[in-house]
Amino acid sequence: MDEVPPGNGYRKGPVLLRRGQVPTTTTDQRLLARGEGADWVHSDPWRVMRIQSEFVEGFGALAEVGPAVSVFGSARTRRDDPVYAAAREVGRSLAEAGYAVMTGGGPGVMEAANRGASEAGGLSVGLGIELPHEQGMNAWVDLGVHFRYFFARKTMFVKYAQGFIVLPGGFGTFDELFESITLVQTQKVTEFPIVLVGSEYWQGLMAWLRGPVMDAGTISAEDLDLVQVVDDPREAVAVVRERDAQLQAEQAAAHEPGFDPY
Repeated sequence: MDEVPPGNGYRKGPVLLRRGQVPTTTTDQRLLARGEGADWVHSDPWRVMRIQSEFVEGFGALAEVGPAVSVFGSARTRRDDPVYAAAREVGRSLAEAGYAVMTGGGPGVMEAANRGASEAGGLSVGLGIELPHEQGMNAWVDLGVHFRYFFARKTMFVKYAQGFIVLPGGFGTFDELFESITLVQTQKVTEFPIVLVGSEYWQGLMAWLRGPVMDAGTISAEDLDLVQVVDDPREAVAVVRERDAQLQAEQAAAHEPGFDPY
């Protein structure tokens, strides 16, 4: 199956565009562009309907996925990179543990995690995004949902996941990582394990957070406890499973007669 290329093209709702048909701007870009004159008053309110439809379609497509874990990492990771192999093992281990695997649906780490899940007989989910360059769903996605807006897509990654496993990546990966930490820190979501795979890659970031950032008083040591760093892909999955089992036990105890949380 190595010879099967990832699906490519530019998705615009139900329409697939390639090569010369790909537009030069994205829906997100047009939404965030500064309005000229008063034209935006007439066009922006109608965008709300499209945004609403993305949430409705996303909720409908993912509501019955079951327990899932979101996996993030670079789209530029090559298939011969050890990180690709690690992501593939993460996907396989999650599937064997009974979790669906959710990624951005693209190449690199995303493809590897989807591939591992698919090869292990698990559900492989891809949440694609409209980009200015051609990038479609990889060949190992079983259930794919395309989004125009990043914020709608991000909601799905968090709402339907029991945790995040993050492999080496770039700005997009950092964005997902820090947003997830912020959501847990501010208790917008609770009981949400965040695991980084690859201590050598992440050590500089963690040292900076534990050094200058903590010294400045802008974060606390407890904030950094929200993130765990491991090297073994299976250990990353074990962290998620352990926290998930702990949460289920707590929920079961809370429903026992006579339970008093205080």
